Amino acid sequence: MPRIEFYVLSSSDAQGRLRAACQLALKAWNAGMPVFVRGSDEAQCDELDEMLWQFKAERFVPHDLHRDAPLSPVVVGIDEVPSTEQGVLINLGSSLSPNVERFARVIEIVNQQPELLNACRENFRSYRQRGYDPKRVEL
Repeated sequence: MPRIEFYVLSSSDAQGRLRAACQLALKAWNAGMPVFVRGSDEAQCDELDEMLWQFKAERFVPHDLHRDAPLSPVVVGIDEVPSTEQGVLINLGSSLSPNVERFARVIEIVNQQPELLNACRENFRSYRQRGYDPKRVEL
Protein backbone atom coordinates (compact mmCIF):
# COMPACT_ATOMS: atom_id res chain seq x y z
CA MET A 1 0.00 0.00 0.00
CA PRO A 2 1.52 3.34 -0.98
CA ARG A 3 2.37 6.05 1.50
CA ILE A 4 0.20 9.10 0.73
CA GLU A 5 1.31 12.63 1.63
CA PHE A 6 -0.25 16.01 0.96
CA TYR A 7 2.44 18.70 0.74
CA VAL A 8 0.74 21.99 1.55
CA LEU A 9 2.20 25.26 0.23
CA SER A 10 1.37 28.54 1.96
CA SER A 11 0.82 30.53 -1.25
CA SER A 12 -1.63 30.29 -4.14
CA ASP A 13 1.12 30.66 -6.76
CA ALA A 14 0.70 28.06 -9.51
CA GLN A 15 4.39 28.33 -10.47
CA GLY A 16 5.38 27.60 -6.87
CA ARG A 17 3.46 24.36 -7.11
CA LEU A 18 5.37 23.36 -10.24
CA ARG A 19 8.70 24.31 -8.64
CA ALA A 20 7.83 22.15 -5.64
CA ALA A 21 7.10 19.25 -8.01
CA CYS A 22 10.52 19.73 -9.63
CA GLN A 23 12.27 19.82 -6.25
CA LEU A 24 10.49 16.68 -5.08
CA ALA A 25 11.24 14.89 -8.37
CA LEU A 26 14.94 15.73 -8.01
CA LYS A 27 14.99 14.56 -4.41
CA ALA A 28 13.25 11.25 -5.21
CA TRP A 29 15.48 10.62 -8.22
CA ASN A 30 18.58 11.33 -6.10
CA ALA A 31 17.27 8.71 -3.66
CA GLY A 32 17.21 6.20 -6.52
CA MET A 33 13.46 6.04 -7.01
CA PRO A 34 11.68 6.20 -10.37
CA VAL A 35 9.39 9.25 -10.54
CA PHE A 36 6.14 9.88 -12.39
CA VAL A 37 4.93 13.49 -12.34
CA ARG A 38 1.22 13.57 -13.21
CA GLY A 39 0.16 16.80 -14.83
CA SER A 40 -3.40 18.02 -15.11
CA ASP A 41 -3.28 18.35 -18.92
CA GLU A 42 -0.87 18.34 -21.88
CA ALA A 43 -0.07 22.05 -21.50
CA GLN A 44 0.99 21.58 -17.89
CA CYS A 45 3.04 18.51 -18.85
CA ASP A 46 4.88 20.57 -21.47
CA GLU A 47 5.45 23.33 -18.91
CA LEU A 48 6.84 20.82 -16.40
CA ASP A 49 9.09 19.33 -19.07
CA GLU A 50 10.53 22.78 -19.80
CA MET A 51 10.84 23.67 -16.10
CA LEU A 52 12.75 20.45 -15.35
CA TRP A 53 15.30 21.38 -18.04
CA GLN A 54 15.91 24.78 -16.44
CA PHE A 55 15.24 23.91 -12.80
CA LYS A 56 18.83 23.55 -11.54
CA ALA A 57 21.59 24.95 -13.71
CA GLU A 58 24.22 22.89 -11.87
CA ARG A 59 22.15 19.67 -11.78
CA PHE A 60 20.54 17.70 -14.61
CA VAL A 61 17.25 15.95 -13.88
CA PRO A 62 16.93 13.09 -16.42
CA HIS A 63 13.34 13.29 -17.56
CA ASP A 64 11.04 12.95 -20.55
CA LEU A 65 7.41 13.15 -21.42
CA HIS A 66 5.78 9.72 -21.22
CA ARG A 67 4.87 9.82 -24.91
CA ASP A 68 8.55 10.32 -25.84
CA ALA A 69 10.40 8.02 -23.41
CA PRO A 70 8.32 6.17 -20.81
CA LEU A 71 11.39 4.52 -19.26
CA SER A 72 13.17 7.73 -18.22
CA PRO A 73 14.07 8.06 -14.53
CA VAL A 74 11.62 10.99 -14.23
CA VAL A 75 8.54 10.75 -16.45
CA VAL A 76 5.94 13.47 -16.99
CA GLY A 77 2.49 12.36 -18.09
CA ILE A 78 -1.18 12.34 -17.22
CA ASP A 79 -2.87 8.97 -16.71
CA GLU A 80 -0.52 6.66 -18.57
CA VAL A 81 0.45 3.46 -16.78
CA PRO A 82 3.97 3.94 -15.40
CA SER A 83 6.64 1.71 -16.96
CA THR A 84 8.20 0.98 -13.58
CA GLU A 85 6.42 0.19 -10.34
CA GLN A 86 7.06 1.12 -6.72
CA GLY A 87 8.34 4.58 -7.48
CA VAL A 88 7.04 8.00 -6.53
CA LEU A 89 3.95 9.63 -8.01
CA ILE A 90 3.83 13.41 -7.77
CA ASN A 91 0.22 14.28 -8.51
CA LEU A 92 -0.59 17.73 -9.87
CA GLY A 93 -3.96 16.61 -11.21
CA SER A 94 -7.10 17.55 -9.34
CA SER A 95 -8.29 13.94 -9.06
CA LEU A 96 -6.76 10.68 -7.91
CA SER A 97 -4.53 8.90 -10.36
CA PRO A 98 -6.01 5.65 -11.68
CA ASN A 99 -2.58 4.08 -11.06
CA VAL A 100 -2.11 4.82 -7.34
CA GLU A 101 -1.49 1.16 -6.46
CA ARG A 102 1.53 1.00 -8.75
CA PHE A 103 3.52 3.41 -6.57
CA ALA A 104 5.29 3.10 -3.22
CA ARG A 105 4.65 6.75 -2.46
CA VAL A 106 2.14 9.34 -3.65
CA ILE A 107 2.67 13.06 -3.13
CA GLU A 108 -0.18 15.50 -3.71
CA ILE A 109 0.96 19.13 -3.92
CA VAL A 110 -1.60 21.58 -2.59
CA ASN A 111 -1.51 25.36 -2.75
CA GLN A 112 -4.03 27.88 -1.47
CA GLN A 113 -6.11 28.28 -4.65
CA PRO A 114 -9.71 27.71 -3.50
CA GLU A 115 -10.64 25.29 -6.33
CA LEU A 116 -7.50 23.22 -5.76
CA LEU A 117 -8.03 23.18 -1.98
CA ASN A 118 -11.52 21.79 -2.47
CA ALA A 119 -10.31 19.14 -4.94
CA CYS A 120 -7.47 18.10 -2.63
CA ARG A 121 -9.81 17.85 0.36
CA GLU A 122 -11.96 15.52 -1.70
CA ASN A 123 -8.88 13.51 -2.68
CA PHE A 124 -7.89 13.25 1.00
CA ARG A 125 -11.35 11.86 1.83
CA SER A 126 -11.21 9.47 -1.13
CA TYR A 127 -7.87 8.07 0.01
CA ARG A 128 -9.28 7.48 3.50
CA GLN A 129 -12.36 5.77 2.04
CA ARG A 130 -10.04 3.44 0.13
CA GLY A 131 -8.23 2.46 3.32
CA TYR A 132 -5.14 4.67 3.03
CA ASP A 133 -3.80 6.85 5.85
CA PRO A 134 -2.89 10.14 4.11
CA LYS A 135 -0.62 12.57 5.97
CA ARG A 136 -0.35 16.34 5.75
CA VAL A 137 3.08 17.97 5.38
CA GLU A 138 3.44 21.76 5.68
CA LEU A 139 6.02 23.34 3.35
